[in-house]
Amino acid sequence: MRAPAAASIQDQPLARRYESVRALSLALAAPLSDADATVQSMPDASPAKWHLAHTTWFFETFVLRDSVPGYRLHDERWPFLFNSYYEAEGRRHARDRRGMITRPTLDEVRAYRAHVDAAMAAALPTLGDDARAIVALGCHHEEQHQELLVTDILHLFSENPLEPALWPAARKVPVAMPGPVGWISPSGGIATIGHDGGAFAFDCEGPRHEVLLTPHAIADRTVTNGEWAAFIADGGYADARHWLSDGWAWVKAEGIAAPLYWEQRDGAWTRFGLDGRRPIDPAAPVTHVSFFEADAYASWAGARLPTEAEWEAAAQTHDANIGHFMDAAGPVEPRPATEGPAFFGDVWEWTGSAYRPYPGFRAAEGAVGEYNGKFMSGQFVLRGGSCATPRGHARASYRNFFYPHQRWQFTGVRLAKDL
Repeated sequence: MRAPAAASIQDQPLARRYESVRALSLALAAPLSDADATVQSMPDASPAKWHLAHTTWFFETFVLRDSVPGYRLHDERWPFLFNSYYEAEGRRHARDRRGMITRPTLDEVRAYRAHVDAAMAAALPTLGDDARAIVALGCHHEEQHQELLVTDILHLFSENPLEPALWPAARKVPVAMPGPVGWISPSGGIATIGHDGGAFAFDCEGPRHEVLLTPHAIADRTVTNGEWAAFIADGGYADARHWLSDGWAWVKAEGIAAPLYWEQRDGAWTRFGLDGRRPIDPAAPVTHVSFFEADAYASWAGARLPTEAEWEAAAQTHDANIGHFMDAAGPVEPRPATEGPAFFGDVWEWTGSAYRPYPGFRAAEGAVGEYNGKFMSGQFVLRGGSCATPRGHARASYRNFFYPHQRWQFTGVRLAKDL
């Protein structure tokens, strides 16, 4: 993490931000039963109960334990359960067996949160700048877990033959398909990307540096469900010419024939969402596709994926807060594509760039230095945020990253091409 300057830390209404972030997590989990919150549907996902406890463990460990004299852990056994990947914090429960943690119960985890929140409220007025910087990091960390909590519940409910809705919603009236993709043609040459250090950023967003952009164009919107259905109808999933070797092997081994959660029923494509099973909206952005699928679609469309530098250079002049993000607990779904440039919200956009450190990157000292740097291998960068990203969390320099086969997040596609 790159911490804000000390003066700005003290000026931030940090206590109010902490309270609002913590309240949203509880609101997202409010409709869940204890069983809903305990089950783990796959190794990549975590139970909702674990997300609620892990984000609490973060504040208890790195703020209360380390910066508040005399603080005693709520339960000395729980750090083993709720540490995620911090090697410096010692042994931890296996990630793929988090669904076996039937105890503590959901109510006991809520009580744990209340205990830590009360201790944090008492401690915040007296914390020094370094500890307050960790609180700011913890708030952004919890927002990341809020998105994971939502997408993990979606995956869990998709495994239930009843296909329950987390948030029932009225059926939507289809809107007209957007016009053909428009192309933005930025000038080539030297561009500057990366966070400028003026406010909060994760460590992987910097240092700010110059990059060379060759002449190119980038689409003014993301690919829609209707356009993806045309890719399927044209045999896109059965034509090896469009696929990377690893992607083609994945398609064949897993029997992939459509985006995650899509099914054909009565001859029409449907999708499963947090509002249950519905017909796909042809005008909405396609989502829940892997890097492999995104790259194959781009090949089929006679284009390519943008590099993260191209994406950021194009997005820097747009307001990140205007996009369609998660503002509160409630239905979460990408909205229909709109005319004109829109770089933020709805779906995370795959880029063609590997997740690697920027020139001059240095991980922070201590356990929090494990936050991003050690994952810079084998993954690809996504940009822009999604409908499940809390508003205010994304920015032009934000770098999300996943492995190329993963698609349970709200991941979509924006095209680019060389000029």
